Amino acid sequence: MRYLLIMSVCALLTVGCKSKDPNKTTGGMIQNGPLKMDSSMFTTIEWKEQDKKFDKITEGQKLDVSFAFKNTGDKPLVISRVQPSCGCTVADPPKEPIAPGAEGLIKASFNSEGKSGMQHKTLYVTANTKGTQEHELVFEVEVEKKK
Repeated sequence: MRYLLIMSVCALLTVGCKSKDPNKTTGGMIQNGPLKMDSSMFTTIEWKEQDKKFDKITEGQKLDVSFAFKNTGDKPLVISRVQPSCGCTVADPPKEPIAPGAEGLIKASFNSEGKSGMQHKTLYVTANTKGTQEHELVFEVEVEKKK
């Protein structure tokens, strides 16, 4: 009897926690699949730079990085996700759509604590852009070990 009660509670919790819409978005982040859009919602983006190289820093220092872009299309540009390649980097994408013709920044902060040597980091960006919705932003920095 106790086993049956436990199994029933587990089943109810499992069913109650599932989303009815597997493509639902929350707070601009994609959940469980691609963002649903038709071709009339796509725009174009122009990056000032997609690859940056920085001078040396000392282990423990933080490096702030920014990548400038412009919405060169005729629809609002929505940056729906920016995923850093590792936990030592935190991304700060624009929270609001970027109007046609307007410029924006994707910022990130790299924490070099516990890192040494050449560091190669990538930000994976998802946006409503024509052609591909996936973009890669890369930065490199050499981290000198603390003395």
